[in-house]
Amino acid sequence: MTEQSDLLTRAREWLGREATAATTARDPVNQAMIRRWAEAMGDANPLWHDPAARAEQGFDTPVAPPAMLEVWTMAPYRPAGRTEEEGMAVLKIFDDAGYFGVVATNIEQEYIRYLREGDVISYRTVISEISDEKKTGLGTGHFVTIDYEFTDQNDELVGRMKFRVLKFRPPEKAAAPEKDTKPKKFAHPRPAITHDNAFFWDGLKERKLLIQSFGGRLVHPPVPACPETGSFDWTTVEASGRGTIHSFVVMHHPQLPGFAYPLPVALVELAEGVRIVANMIAGTKVEDVAIGKPVTLDFVEVEPDYVLPAFRLA
Repeated sequence: MTEQSDLLTRAREWLGREATAATTARDPVNQAMIRRWAEAMGDANPLWHDPAARAEQGFDTPVAPPAMLEVWTMAPYRPAGRTEEEGMAVLKIFDDAGYFGVVATNIEQEYIRYLREGDVISYRTVISEISDEKKTGLGTGHFVTIDYEFTDQNDELVGRMKFRVLKFRPPEKAAAPEKDTKPKKFAHPRPAITHDNAFFWDGLKERKLLIQSFGGRLVHPPVPACPETGSFDWTTVEASGRGTIHSFVVMHHPQLPGFAYPLPVALVELAEGVRIVANMIAGTKVEDVAIGKPVTLDFVEVEPDYVLPAFRLA
């Protein structure tokens, strides 16, 4: 038996078996998470927050957007990733064989009914398919398909999901030529400056954070015309620089020249009511960054005549 066929034999022993232990949501479906999710996704459907709109559809309690199906049962966030118990043993078989690359390729979801406030969601998983070896642009690997079934507190089926990942062996790199010992300096990436956003970048050079104002209606990022009225007439307002962290991510990959990693990138809600994406100031401890924390604006001169906004914890 070849090494490849032995690998497939061991992996396919998992077909029809649970990929992970059955999991139950830590919190019931609730209005607060629905509202936060809809705000973050820009989903303005009144069904998620307006009792009158719900009543018209025959609902007497809050209901969740169907696309939140998987949200309720997600594992707790941990900087180091999932625990061993939360991992999938079938994927470790491929890891041990050198197929340690992983990328999600597609998800299909089926919604049986709306989730209502108070529902407690659980899921069960089954390994449904493991492909023969495939050659892809990322490397040679196998597609692993996991079927999820979501149920409520009464064990009633509320949705299904098919999740497919590619476990691949990264291509071997050719022997690298002898390295130049001199450290290379790379230019910092620069934005595309247009007629519509030039005022913003010019303002940063003067250590000002300028926000577009269409007759008092503030808009950011810059746009050619007011998204509500279509007006082309606008002025600018200088932001105070005070705000709170609305959301954030910590960038690890891909590592681009000119940035220090791990890199916390924040979505800051300014005191003026608009949001802006910017890096946290260099030296900010990742563990200190949290949603809701107050921040203040700073200006970083990356290169001569090139200034970026950055935020520091207040």
